[in-house]
Amino acid sequence: MNASPPPVFPDQRLAAGVSRLASRYRGQFSAETIQRVVIDSYDRLAQPARVRGHLVVLAERLATERLDALAHVEEQPDVGLPRVLFVCAHNAGRSQMAAALLAHRAAGQVVVSSAGTHPASEVEPAVVQVLTEAGLNLGDAFPKPLTEEVVQAADVVITMGCGDACPVVPGRRYLDWPISDPEGAPITVVRDIRDEIDARITDLLDSLPHA
Repeated sequence: MNASPPPVFPDQRLAAGVSRLASRYRGQFSAETIQRVVIDSYDRLAQPARVRGHLVVLAERLATERLDALAHVEEQPDVGLPRVLFVCAHNAGRSQMAAALLAHRAAGQVVVSSAGTHPASEVEPAVVQVLTEAGLNLGDAFPKPLTEEVVQAADVVITMGCGDACPVVPGRRYLDWPISDPEGAPITVVRDIRDEIDARITDLLDSLPHA
């Protein structure tokens, strides 16, 4: 029997990430599954990217999030901490703020994700600023594409302005938050958007089990 041909990577540096993830998920996913998710993650991130220097690192991080979600769906879909996914169009403003605020206030008691139906190339600078003012550091956050695995793993999907492009998966709890887009808004308006999201986070936390 002929051996399988080696995978064709869009960037050969991805091979090291695949090896790390193969070790991490040994016994859970095949090497072929991991390669597929890593390459797909790279391709999705490359589409809106203006600077490609960090794509390999970001692709591995996105692939890790997707594989964690897939493992949750396949192994223990009804067990563990509540999982909340925030979705907006670009994952550069509202959903990033909501994810950061919920992660901060839930203090490890909620698994938080965010994504965009048409992700931007970077997080809005004004969003980074108003979160920094509130004592939150977005650090290495980056706009991520919406993927099937993360949607399926979520217990609650909260949409913000993505319209018909937002996902609908049976059995999930859906909320739509009609919050203004901070893109291009004055910093005072972005602060108001942050505070509105934070108030909604309070109500959300009250409704989540174990939070």
